[in-house]
Amino acid sequence: MHHNITFVMESQNHQVQVSYSSGESLRGGTSFFKTCLNGLNALSGVGILSMPYAVSQGGWMSLILLLIVATVCWYTGLLLQRCMDAHPLIKSYPDIGKVAFGYKGRVVVAIFMYLELYLIAVEFLILEGDNLEKLFPNMNFKIAGLRIRGKAGFVLLTALVILPTTWLKSLGVLAYISVGGVVASLILIVCVVCVGEVDGIGFHQKGEIVNWKGLPSTVSLFAFCYCGHAVFPTLRNSMKDRTQFYKVLMVCFITSTITYGSMAIIGYKMFGEHVNSQVTLNLPTKKISTKIAIYTTLINPFTKYAVIITPITNAIEETLPLLYKGRPVVILIRTIIVLSTLLVALFIPFFAYVMAFIGAFLSVAGSWIFPCLCYLKMNKAAQKFGMELVIIIGILFTGSIIALVGTYISIIQIIHDIKL
Repeated sequence: MHHNITFVMESQNHQVQVSYSSGESLRGGTSFFKTCLNGLNALSGVGILSMPYAVSQGGWMSLILLLIVATVCWYTGLLLQRCMDAHPLIKSYPDIGKVAFGYKGRVVVAIFMYLELYLIAVEFLILEGDNLEKLFPNMNFKIAGLRIRGKAGFVLLTALVILPTTWLKSLGVLAYISVGGVVASLILIVCVVCVGEVDGIGFHQKGEIVNWKGLPSTVSLFAFCYCGHAVFPTLRNSMKDRTQFYKVLMVCFITSTITYGSMAIIGYKMFGEHVNSQVTLNLPTKKISTKIAIYTTLINPFTKYAVIITPITNAIEETLPLLYKGRPVVILIRTIIVLSTLLVALFIPFFAYVMAFIGAFLSVAGSWIFPCLCYLKMNKAAQKFGMELVIIIGILFTGSIIALVGTYISIIQIIHDIKL
């Protein structure tokens, strides 16, 4: 997999653009509509499950922050487009880092992206464990004489099932399957509405207007949902008419914000302060709508996990001497990565806290700070005092505060729950 395609998958939700951008560009470019679908898939992922929880942390007023985060990320997406317009040879996000700050810039951007992908793979395993335990409570497993209970057993089982998919050399089939990310988000919303409307739970919770203490966690979770920036350069390069990319960004951000906002409002009205980190964990298991919602949630990680870790494995494999690039070594590397994500998922099985950490530490860097810094470095005109510079400095300052506070709080929460 060559370099510019490798990074197509590097986003929060991660994934499918590989097959499209590589194949379609050879036939003259991707259409506006198909690029919009790819962009939506990049912004529609597991983050939707935590939208009600995010609002429960910050209160109803935090929905304003959702709009602000979406607007900032849309604007920084435009900044990346301007960087690419100025340097036509740029193919990927790390390329932008290299043009702006040299080799070190490329390395820093790549490290943040790889770490984000790695932790998203961990999130997939935690997600599977939580939801399978919801469907099959009090389940025990016996492996090699050891009794493993509940969630830990499901996480282990999921890793074992996913492992062979990571050995595939070609991920084309998996990439096409994962296009269902957009559809899965819509099915999930419909199912949650059905549970509330048809199955008697209703939409009676009033909730809080604002909870100042929980706002940093809320913003971190929102930031996680909009970190599709690693995908944007390759999406733009794949288009037939690259001048239309700003419209693609507009369509993708408006649509995904409506989707996220809808789930946030519906879930919070249904469960209020009692909503779990994943809204599916609140749903009554015996209802058909719940089963559809959970099974839809469960399918996605199985189809996306291998695609998510591929850029990481490719980067490792590229550094190996030719002598060690045989098939057994490739399988060994991918197995080690799967096992390491399994251990992290077992040690830190806190879906929302890990998501908040990714959002605050990695997503804010990739979708707020890096685009602004690269744009300022590459565009001398932007360094002159004016409205644009004020906006960019405002984003950099706010992003830095969110990164520091959000990362600190999420780490404290993780440590606290580990001790418990």
